[in-house]
Amino acid sequence: MFFSWYISAMFTIVFWGIADLFYKKGTDPKDKYSHLRIVIMVALVMGIQSMFELNKMDWQFDLFNIIKYLPVSSMYILSMALGYIGLRYLEVSINSPVSNTSGAIAGILAFVVLGKTMNTLQLIAVSMITIGLISISIIQRKLAEEEMKNNKVIIDRKYKLGALALIFPILYAVIDALGTFLDDVYLSNLMSPEEALISYELTFLICGILALIYILAIKKQKFEIFKEKDRALAAIFETAGQFFYVYALNTNSVVVAPMIASYSIVSVILGRIFLKEKLTFKQYLVIAVVMIGIFILGLFE
Repeated sequence: MFFSWYISAMFTIVFWGIADLFYKKGTDPKDKYSHLRIVIMVALVMGIQSMFELNKMDWQFDLFNIIKYLPVSSMYILSMALGYIGLRYLEVSINSPVSNTSGAIAGILAFVVLGKTMNTLQLIAVSMITIGLISISIIQRKLAEEEMKNNKVIIDRKYKLGALALIFPILYAVIDALGTFLDDVYLSNLMSPEEALISYELTFLICGILALIYILAIKKQKFEIFKEKDRALAAIFETAGQFFYVYALNTNSVVVAPMIASYSIVSVILGRIFLKEKLTFKQYLVIAVVMIGIFILGLFE
């Protein structure tokens, strides 16, 4: 792979951060099938990408890899579906940072179970990133509640279940961390990044087809692909990030997983710019801390 792990990780951070923005824009709190529509669009784009990858490999791909990689794929897909549901009830600036504590959990698992290590400065950088991601969500939640209370603001319908909906990003964090941990095991011993990427994308494609059948045939709902602009853009950036993710993770995951989790910082910034979600000085300070942590990791590349 031409790109180093650090550059691959940075591309992943940017692409997944942008994807989060379009996930939120494409989420309709009035449509209880909104998360399935996102799954369908992501599956479509990933399916197309998998065809390009297969062509690059001259179609030399063992379909059994799909089954072999299923424990990893199922974790990722389940966590993503839970994340899409959570977006119906939580702001990006809350949902994304909570979800992406998964990077810290995955890093801990890699350290404890796989015996992967980091030096002192890398430990400091990873700690800065992890603490920053947790802090920014706590600060935002507290200030948002205070502001709404003081201003007697009527809470938007899609945020009324905010406290309850926190279960979705929490579940996402735990399940995604398990997926990342298993991915690390597979990439280290069982298959190449290309095989893992294709296996995941084809599995997602199958899930998307099942979701489409469920919406059209069982629930008798409409699905008009040309009206899925925001979800399509989210899918494109999600898939682009996934492409670089497998190459970044195929190194020292105890450092890479927490670093990539910081893509939520991109989500927070874009949420502030385009979705008018509020940020405070404390949050900007935390964002700066996370960015410094990422910079420190870059010094070792």
